[in-house]
Amino acid sequence: MSQEKYDFAHEDVGIHTTPAVIEPGHTFGTVTDKISSIVLRKRTPLVWWIGLGLSFMLVQVLMGTITHLVFTGIGIWGNNQPVGWSFDIINFVWWIGIGHAGTLISAILLLLRQSWRTSINRFAEAMTLFAVACAGLFPLLHTGRPWLAYWLFPYPNTMGIQPQFRSPLMWDVFAVSTYATISALFWYTGLLPDLATLRDRARSRFGRIVYGMASLGWRGSARHWARYETAYLLLAGLSTPLVLSVHTIVSFDFAIGIIPGWHATIFPPYFVAGAIYAGFAMVLTLVIPLRKFYGLEDFITERHLRNSAKVMLATGLIVAYGYMMETWTAWYSANTYEEFMMRNRFFGPYALFYWALIVCNVIVPQFLWVRRVRHSNLALFAIAMFVNVGFLRFLPVISIFEMRTMVPGAQVKEEA
Repeated sequence: MSQEKYDFAHEDVGIHTTPAVIEPGHTFGTVTDKISSIVLRKRTPLVWWIGLGLSFMLVQVLMGTITHLVFTGIGIWGNNQPVGWSFDIINFVWWIGIGHAGTLISAILLLLRQSWRTSINRFAEAMTLFAVACAGLFPLLHTGRPWLAYWLFPYPNTMGIQPQFRSPLMWDVFAVSTYATISALFWYTGLLPDLATLRDRARSRFGRIVYGMASLGWRGSARHWARYETAYLLLAGLSTPLVLSVHTIVSFDFAIGIIPGWHATIFPPYFVAGAIYAGFAMVLTLVIPLRKFYGLEDFITERHLRNSAKVMLATGLIVAYGYMMETWTAWYSANTYEEFMMRNRFFGPYALFYWALIVCNVIVPQFLWVRRVRHSNLALFAIAMFVNVGFLRFLPVISIFEMRTMVPGAQVKEEA
């Protein structure tokens, strides 16, 4: 067996054999048979149709709310004076954060030659595409006139109107669109050998045609594999800095302002770590039930779940450091507005949400230090859910707006 199949390492206390990338007893043929049978099965399970129906109904709820928003106005989100952002920016930052784990797992772990990425990178990459698509809705709808969204791009026009590149909205447009494009290319490039396998195993002529067109003529030759490896590494190299740059730009939406609590240099690394933190929590949320539903325990092993938990713990500690630095900066600056902002978080109208944030994002993940917790799928799923609902994006937006309506002169200072 290859080194990828069995990996001997030191972990926790003592020396022992860690679980393999895939469980013993599998060959390339058995892996291909199992994965292909999920896609090419003769009859789709009833549970899958039920899930599709529920998802479709939720999409119709989305369409109804968007229609109501367009015809009524973005005031239903809570936008007013002086509140320029509200419900939309919370969701935008949350979805962008969710979309970061896919690129991290696929690109960075590929460049670092981490073999354990291969069993979960498909989940993460698909999650990235859907999350970025959801995130892109909010800046588009936030303008109140989504049919004029093309104004955000530097398109040739006779009136000479150009985008305002000093606006953070423009930065988001270029950052998110670039990130979505590279992520889609990276996902599709990695799928080419798989699509060719499905083409060769498809039972219907229609399936062979569809998978054949999607696989772009892949034949598995040495030349194809050489070009595939080159293109995949190039896209990984392009994707890696995007993990850092996209959420850094999103954090600049807040940090470039003069609003107390936002105007801080800690925001870029704080937001990036928070994005990877929330992204890996969502990966665990998806992978744990799906590996059970599709019977993929031999391919998505305990090693994958444990490594994901460790990354989540490490990034969670960085997020906790960011919380502490916010408090330290507010106290050390001796700025009236900064100090009031932190007191408002601790004891103000949204204090319950702040302490819930600390519990969900700082205290609960510390159980991942315990080996027994890391080896319990139920415990990992519960901790991931705590992080998902941990008010990571809610509090920085809402509590600041509450402060702006309470502090005398805060509104005047911003306008000045």
